[in-house]
Amino acid sequence: MSLGTAEDDSAQEIHIPADIDWQMLDKSKFFFLGAALFSGVSGTLYPIVVLKTRQQIAQSQLSCVKTAFSILRNEGFCGLYRGFGTSLMGTIPARALYMTALEVTKSNVGTVTIRLGFPEPTAAAIANAAAGLSAAMAAQLVWTPVDVVSQRLMVQGGTNSKVPTAYKYLGGIDAFRKILNVDGVRGLYRGFGISILTYAPSNAVWWASYSVAQRLVWGGIGSYCCKKDDGNGENGVNALRPDSKTIMAVQGVSAAMAGGVSALITMPLDTIKTRLQVLDGDENGRRVPTVGQTVRSLVKEGGWTACYRGLGPRWASMSMSATTMITTYEFLKRLSAKNQEGLMS
Repeated sequence: MSLGTAEDDSAQEIHIPADIDWQMLDKSKFFFLGAALFSGVSGTLYPIVVLKTRQQIAQSQLSCVKTAFSILRNEGFCGLYRGFGTSLMGTIPARALYMTALEVTKSNVGTVTIRLGFPEPTAAAIANAAAGLSAAMAAQLVWTPVDVVSQRLMVQGGTNSKVPTAYKYLGGIDAFRKILNVDGVRGLYRGFGISILTYAPSNAVWWASYSVAQRLVWGGIGSYCCKKDDGNGENGVNALRPDSKTIMAVQGVSAAMAGGVSALITMPLDTIKTRLQVLDGDENGRRVPTVGQTVRSLVKEGGWTACYRGLGPRWASMSMSATTMITTYEFLKRLSAKNQEGLMS
């Protein structure tokens, strides 16, 4: 793929490696290496997710630092990894579903939009948005039950939460069994609808924003970090070929930008979703709180700003996760490509 920018009377072309589509991947290598790489990423970022979840279900506002110190003081370092085993077991099949839906949709929609006559940048943005939407919806079939169980374990032991103390779980399997016995399958899919409303648009916005951000970064500052090819190209066009470090840096910056915007837009929905998944109704009733009751409870506790509790950790988590995810994902695709030599040209 090449991007062209005009500068005075001369033109510059930035040659970046072509995107690797679904047909170009060695599927067995793609899924095996993907499970290993993304498990490592999940383990690195998991404590931030725990902090965000604790802040979202807290009755009063606490800073991220105070929440972290409270967990370390009362529960030790292991408190930052409550529910990680369950989350990791679910992440592998969820990621497999996500990556399959993402690549298949991106490849098919990209082909269709090009045939319909859309310009390449517009076609790429549409394909990325559609791919993000379908990937999120497919992955939520696995991620929602995993979220329900792992979040119950995350908040267990918190000193500033509304989680009833009567519900204690010995581990992921015990939590799964108790939720299933009390609420049935519906209990495992509590918040599924709002999860779709949170993650599907968020993923669509993120992937579309990432595609646009990449082009903006390359057009704005990418050319200054590129190495020139030997001599000028044809018709006075200067050909610039970025090295691998520059490509990774641009991908990381673009991902962080897209992740930050997505976190800000979807934060209220994520807070409501988390409350629905971990709270079991009021002390005198057995009814599961509705979305409306959850919103009213949040507003009563701290006004509309209560919907943004945990924004700091979520912003950091999504930006860091997006940066590590996209650089890892692009690296994974290149490792899994069938024709390694063809990628270097």
